[in-house]
Amino acid sequence: MDLRHLRYFVAVAEERHFGRAAERLHMAQPPLSQQIRQLETELGVQLLHRTTRRVDLTEAGRAYLERARAILADVDEAAQHARLVAAGSVGHLAIGCVGSATYSVLPALSRRLTEELPGVDFSFRGEMLAPDQVEALRTGAIDVALLRPVAADLSLTVHTLRRDRLVVAVPADHPLARRKRLRAADLAGVDLIVHSADRRSVMYDVVLGLLRDAGVEPHIRHEVGETSTLVTLVAGGLGVAVVPEPVTALALDGVAYRPLSGAGARVELAVAHRADRSEPHLERTVGIIRAMF
Repeated sequence: MDLRHLRYFVAVAEERHFGRAAERLHMAQPPLSQQIRQLETELGVQLLHRTTRRVDLTEAGRAYLERARAILADVDEAAQHARLVAAGSVGHLAIGCVGSATYSVLPALSRRLTEELPGVDFSFRGEMLAPDQVEALRTGAIDVALLRPVAADLSLTVHTLRRDRLVVAVPADHPLARRKRLRAADLAGVDLIVHSADRRSVMYDVVLGLLRDAGVEPHIRHEVGETSTLVTLVAGGLGVAVVPEPVTALALDGVAYRPLSGAGARVELAVAHRADRSEPHLERTVGIIRAMF
């Protein structure tokens, strides 16, 4: 038995006539009659009462019709699902975002992805430090990461999206807020709020590298894990912070942002996923993210 037998039987059962069923199936009537008899022989059950004018279902035929329709519907649904998977139109993806991308990219990205890939179930995790994202990619906790690139890792495929300028977040009443532009040297002796060194933050290394190159000994007062917490502490007057420019989307009262001049005052934003993954819906998602930039 194969699916043709089921489709032939359903057509005859619904039309109650071999001639009309044959027309519906675009085949001749004698082969159709032969196929139905082969089906009954294989089942060992009479499915149809045949007369010169019409065909009626036996009790067994009515029961078989119900199950045959369900089987064919499942087969059609499976085929459609396979086509959608191959097209990258269905699936589930978890996307992690570094702090600044959470505010500047995630709102537009979530709208774009749900519009272009409505059949894909997206979930988002914001305020993730890059090392945590890399670990989450490796374990499968997330599938795609928007991060500040860490050291080269052959297990990941990484595409640079843009290079963000760095700015200094300062309390609005701080003397540095009176200046239009700041240099790393201007942060000498100033209380700093930085991302956590214990959690291997990329921004921690970037900021300390800038200060070191400027000959500034950093005076770190607070280390935090989340960018929003960092800016909140700046608003509270507890220090200043060097952050990527997209963080200015956090327009908190009491915080002023000033451009940071000098070589190296930029940091990359990239999209990454595991190099051993190439599912169609993942590739389409990464393509949409890259197109946005």
